Amino acid sequence: MKTFCTSLAAVALGALIAPQVLAEDAARTISVSGEGKAAARPDIATINTGVVTQAASAGDALAANNKSLERIMEVLKVHKIASKDIQTSNFDVRPEYRRGPRGQQQMEIVGHRVTNQVRVRVRNLPDLGKVLDSLVKAGSNQISGISFGIDDALRITNKARGRAIQDGRSRAELFAGVADVRVGKVLSISERPIQVPRPQFMGRAMAAEAASVPVATGEQEVRVTVHMVFALQDLE
Repeated sequence: MKTFCTSLAAVALGALIAPQVLAEDAARTISVSGEGKAAARPDIATINTGVVTQAASAGDALAANNKSLERIMEVLKVHKIASKDIQTSNFDVRPEYRRGPRGQQQMEIVGHRVTNQVRVRVRNLPDLGKVLDSLVKAGSNQISGISFGIDDALRITNKARGRAIQDGRSRAELFAGVADVRVGKVLSISERPIQVPRPQFMGRAMAAEAASVPVATGEQEVRVTVHMVFALQDLE
């Protein structure tokens, strides 16, 4: 009976000590941030182009707008822009007012304005300048912006992620070496929101005389930051 009681006491003592040891090991960690980046030239552009027309009546303004937009759609077909890459982004019909004589609160409707804008994705970037020039000549008097992107953005992002993790481990090993310990297993990895800068050419094209509009696509860089926690171990 004495032997049995002794064994129970040993087990109980071990149960009390074990959590303390684990807690001490868990406290021995190092937290670092790793940064990685990858760059590639854009291979896709998105433009917003459309037509603004004015007339005395809404019907006349709409009819004129439709004719101009039809020419724009024909231009996009000539440049082999797929229908899936063309989407209406804004359609607006509104009256235009003129303030009455001084002292009168009522405003007079003097005409109507119709705006129809489409978002176009251009996948053949070498043809982008010619597309812009053709759109303006076809009657587009509203080009509000151009944004560039990478069609397979995930591939570039994953490359940056891998470099960020490598950088995090490298930093952890540097700190651990100075502290005379070594890096153990990864306990957690979290990623901060990814920032992808989009170079843009902003402006409104009203006329074009050149054979094609000069466009600079530049290069896009993806930056990834990860937060990593490693366990620390004693040097053997």
